[in-house]
Amino acid sequence: MNTTKVMTAGIAATAVMSIVAVMVAPMMGMPKMDFGTMLGTNNPMMAMPYMAGWMIHFVVGIVLTAVYASVFINRLSGSYAVRGIIFAMIPFVIAQSMMMPMMGNGFWSGGDMMAIIGSLIGHIVFGAVLGAVYAKGESTKS
Repeated sequence: MNTTKVMTAGIAATAVMSIVAVMVAPMMGMPKMDFGTMLGTNNPMMAMPYMAGWMIHFVVGIVLTAVYASVFINRLSGSYAVRGIIFAMIPFVIAQSMMMPMMGNGFWSGGDMMAIIGSLIGHIVFGAVLGAVYAKGESTKS
């Protein structure tokens, strides 16, 4: 596992996912997912400053990248972007089944299909960017 690549890919993937969640999703009729609010100021478990919510979001993205790089990258097949997308389905399922209820949004976003689809799209984007950025300079192995 290359720490510099983990940091770079984790930050890039989380940043692109965040842009999609905050700016693009509302233009497509999906709810805006402001992670600073969700994980910070409106966090029902422990309200924190808005920026703390964003910091938590990026730390989680980096930690997930480290897990991908150390456990999954060579166990999945396909292009690196596809491997990242496959991996990103794990945090998607965890987010919908565990995190959303903890945030007060209900199991699988309380059945809100637009929220579920928005989360799925965000995680697909995260995984594609994660896989592609982490793979820079790697030889393609399937």
